[in-house]
Amino acid sequence: MKMRRLGDRGLVVSELGLGCMGMSEFYSGRDDAEAIATIHRALELGVTLLDTADMYGPFTNEKLVGRAIRDCRDKVVLATKFGNVRTEAGGWLGVNGKPDYVRQCCDASLQRLGVDTIDLYYQHRVDPTVPIEDTIGAMAELVEQGKVRYLGMSEAAPDTICRAHAVHPISVLQTEYSLWSREPEVEILPAIRELGIGFVAYSPLGRGFLSGTVTRFEDLAEDDYRRQSPRFQGENFAKNLELVKQVKQMAAEKQVTPSQLALAWLLARGDDIVPIPGTKRRSYLEENIAATSISLTSEDVNRLEAILPLGATAGDRYSDMSSVNR
Repeated sequence: MKMRRLGDRGLVVSELGLGCMGMSEFYSGRDDAEAIATIHRALELGVTLLDTADMYGPFTNEKLVGRAIRDCRDKVVLATKFGNVRTEAGGWLGVNGKPDYVRQCCDASLQRLGVDTIDLYYQHRVDPTVPIEDTIGAMAELVEQGKVRYLGMSEAAPDTICRAHAVHPISVLQTEYSLWSREPEVEILPAIRELGIGFVAYSPLGRGFLSGTVTRFEDLAEDDYRRQSPRFQGENFAKNLELVKQVKQMAAEKQVTPSQLALAWLLARGDDIVPIPGTKRRSYLEENIAATSISLTSEDVNRLEAILPLGATAGDRYSDMSSVNR
């Protein structure tokens, strides 16, 4: 596993990370034993970046990750997030970026994770009611106190990132990025590269759509959150399925899986980009990691980008887009 530098403050992680969200929520089925085994296998294969958040579960995914790394903390770059407020029962209460809330969340995450320091602490979503300078100022205090090593933001707009970076260096921006979500290429990537900020790509497989295994809406479990995703519904689903068929065809020609092809494309987009495909099974983990050994030619990259040009995907990323890119 090769390593990549995220930002210019010294953060170095494996070129592929592991998203842990689905181990606890949003995708149907939960098996903590297999999830922990998946985390351990990831570490064995050289993955160092593990991504979680307080809201996943809610409040249970951090505990799961904490149990998994209890005896191997030194092998992990641990990333978690705050800002999306939920109840214990799973209700959604909005976004909170108030300084006091930042401090409370950090202490709670440290306790759930069972660690003394969070390596990478993200603001999960920007709170439009709180000046970004106040939120980042509180996060900077956590760095001074030794509770956090590096700061990150998620789904923030270029101007907001710039203002935040002026308060304390931001090492990483995390945003959805994949062949079917190429919007960051327009403004986000140029802006953060100018500032020396690394990029972590979540949902690099388009919430599983780019794996080519999702072929019927009816096959999604009743508790699968993708049933509420605009891209998985009605005419959008049918249009997106046609696009993925072309990706599957190209993958077959190269004797790789569609997932591997999609990840190889992202890895080829720049050494400052680290995808974090999520999985809760060792078999899918190993398939994803194999993508790091795939080399794409410039012709391959151009062909993929012609299949899925910017804006080709039908439907919004979220049913409510008001909470992203603020």
